[in-house]
Amino acid sequence: MSQAREQLASQAREQLTHWVCALPVLIVCVVVLADLAGGAGMIWLPLLAAGPALAATTNGPRGVLSTGLLAVVLGASLGTRDRVPGEELAAVLSALVTVTLASGLASVLRGRRERVLAAVRSVAETAQHALLKPVPATVGPFQVAVRYSAAAAEARIGGDLYALIPTPYGVRLIVGDVRGKGLPAVGTAALVLGVFREAAYDEPDLLAVVERIERSLARNLGADDFVTAVVAGYPGSGRLEMVNCGHAPPLLVRRSGGRLSVEPVEPAHPAPPLGLRALTGHAPGLQVLPFADGDQLLLYTDGVTEARDRGRAFYRLGEGLARHACEEPSRTLDALHAELLAHVGGRLHDDAALLLIRKPAVPVIAG
Repeated sequence: MSQAREQLASQAREQLTHWVCALPVLIVCVVVLADLAGGAGMIWLPLLAAGPALAATTNGPRGVLSTGLLAVVLGASLGTRDRVPGEELAAVLSALVTVTLASGLASVLRGRRERVLAAVRSVAETAQHALLKPVPATVGPFQVAVRYSAAAAEARIGGDLYALIPTPYGVRLIVGDVRGKGLPAVGTAALVLGVFREAAYDEPDLLAVVERIERSLARNLGADDFVTAVVAGYPGSGRLEMVNCGHAPPLLVRRSGGRLSVEPVEPAHPAPPLGLRALTGHAPGLQVLPFADGDQLLLYTDGVTEARDRGRAFYRLGEGLARHACEEPSRTLDALHAELLAHVGGRLHDDAALLLIRKPAVPVIAG
């Protein structure tokens, strides 16, 4: 379904691009028709310059020069037909040539900027795939879905982070939020994910994984920097281990007696954000909760819960999850993400990450 929507959207964008590229020629034609209908002579001829001027924003240099040449030829023909004095017609045609040349130069510069931007976006997309690696639809015993949106669409990546990997000690995952924005936040996110991926394979104890991340951040972060995060693991036997380091509580979805419940998993042992333990001296504790067949767990960052509408009302994630929860995590997050964007009017003002896992009653075989 999502691929079909993307194809339709791509076709619509291509059709719109064709119409936009043809718009400068249509404007020239409208000016010509207006002159032929009104016989107004010099009144309409200067408006022919709108064609090549607009072409600079929609076409390449060839399109601009072609539109300008068309405008000059038609302008000369109309001026001769309407018996415009030679000096006045020459001034109009000279202006059309000047506008065409200037528009052609502007089109060249615009093309260069677009190529640079495309290269930057390509690098950003590569960095995103290296930092936030795509998560498959099934990991271990879980169905999984992830949605990530950077506040700056051009950046593709930001300070929110997530990872979910199978290890010798069961599936382990992390969702976190780096304080700050921009490249420093991206660098910190990369550091956290790198340490997590290594420690998750090496350490049998989930608290030891968190300790490894804490020590690394203590060596590399500034005094005012920190990372809020939830680190979780599923060692098996229907139980989920969790360590919450100053992060928003995950939402646990369960169905009991035909009724769906969505409850926040408040930390039993509150701990400071990663990187701040030295200031508090408070070590995190391990929280264990049952996680049976059919249960779901949604982890997220504050870019979701702090998203506001025009009336400054926050998005109610728990209520949205209760409305849209189903047996397919990808469909659930598609609906949540669409509702979130509608709530904020189409654009988020902070990075936002959603990671949903579900333990099906029948094990899913990855295809």
